[in-house]
Amino acid sequence: MKSNELVEYLNQLLDTKNINDYCPNGLQVEGKSTINKIVTGVTASEMLIDAAIEQNADAILVHHGYFWKGESQVVTGLKKNRLAKLLKHDINLLAYHLPVDVHATLGNNAQLASLLDIIDVAPVKSVKPKGVLMQGKLKTPMTVQDFGELITAKLQRTPLINAVNDELVTSIAWCTGGGQGYIDTAAELGVDAFLTGEASEQTIHSSREFGIHFIAAGHHATERYGIKAVGEHLASEFDLDVEFIDIHNPV
Repeated sequence: MKSNELVEYLNQLLDTKNINDYCPNGLQVEGKSTINKIVTGVTASEMLIDAAIEQNADAILVHHGYFWKGESQVVTGLKKNRLAKLLKHDINLLAYHLPVDVHATLGNNAQLASLLDIIDVAPVKSVKPKGVLMQGKLKTPMTVQDFGELITAKLQRTPLINAVNDELVTSIAWCTGGGQGYIDTAAELGVDAFLTGEASEQTIHSSREFGIHFIAAGHHATERYGIKAVGEHLASEFDLDVEFIDIHNPV
């Protein structure tokens, strides 16, 4: 597949033109013009690049790429090392941030809901872009402790939980990754629990004072599944060899 055809397909699939983001979505580093092998992963770290080189990949497709707003523009240190390896081996880097969070079926939020048996899934309309904060119900209501055990089993990571009562969790709001700032909005929805990837010091106070369970299940752990699903979609649609590589990250 030609690289420009792949980029055009992904841009349309993930609706990049309608989503304002903190980084460029799409092709971030140009490599070979023809793509046969794609490595997917959460973050374009040097370890993922090294793994892609070992696999003779023509492209790397990630959720967390480069060139974030506000970061230093100089190419030194780890940025230089990463870019040097991509350029030396002529590997394309494609990155999709919010578009992979919010996609209705392939996105991080949608994939996490499926993994945790959350039903009646709907975006919270007051939060933009549509789909970055979601709400729904647990298919089987359970205590927050039991829900934590389910998360541990599914994500292979023990979550941080701030429980506020012993009642069953029925309704939930969630935002994968660094979405702890949405806890106030989640509380206003009247849901029983809010799930995200990370926690800040003030998040626990909000949880206690709003009376809403808070669960931080890991930024990396909650965002493995969107980019993996996008890669699997590409493999099913085109004659491409796509491999997801999970570089461990405890955060």
